[in-house]
Amino acid sequence: MSRRVVCLRHGQTLWNVEHRFQGHSDIPLDETGIAQATRAASLLAALRPTMIVSSDLQRAFDTASALGRVTGLDVTVDKDLRERGGGQWEGLTREEISERWPREFTNWDAPGGEAVGDVADRVSSAIRRWAGEMDSDGLLVVASHGAAIRLGIAKLMNLPQELWPALGGLGNCSWSVLEEARKGWRLLEHNAGTLPEPVRSDDSPEATDDGPEAARG
Repeated sequence: MSRRVVCLRHGQTLWNVEHRFQGHSDIPLDETGIAQATRAASLLAALRPTMIVSSDLQRAFDTASALGRVTGLDVTVDKDLRERGGGQWEGLTREEISERWPREFTNWDAPGGEAVGDVADRVSSAIRRWAGEMDSDGLLVVASHGAAIRLGIAKLMNLPQELWPALGGLGNCSWSVLEEARKGWRLLEHNAGTLPEPVRSDDSPEATDDGPEAARG
């Protein structure tokens, strides 16, 4: 048996719908997000998780708590699972960002925000740390955020940074599954739980809700 980790993105928020950069801003789930969290909990409970850890931001914690209620597990909070900090972009729409910072928008590099390498390091380290607390056949569910999860997975898989964009974004309340193999972590599923649906995320300038192409971000 080997340890597995389910990385679960939080449910929808109003700022997701409005295409506002959330970052560290503590935005709650909207009604759709609450329903998404309930649905995801009913599906993931069948995997019999042994531990649930969440970002300290409300949208992730409430998503994790829905699973906790179904499984009877407590939710542990870890600030290292937060979303990428957006600096001066937090609360602004993509249109506002592209108009005010066209060069930074192209590179998706927010003034005063977190570097992608720093986010990848803290998220991957947190996942390793909590996975190490489990038995060899345990299943950890990590409730976090779109960019944080994608970057953390890329780092766990030892992908060179220039290949990190090859991993697409996650839809709201979708998840990815990692397994600890003999030679390191491997990705078993990515962005599961979607039909797919459009990705509304802080994760890249390409993330839109214009159709199937949105799944890239």
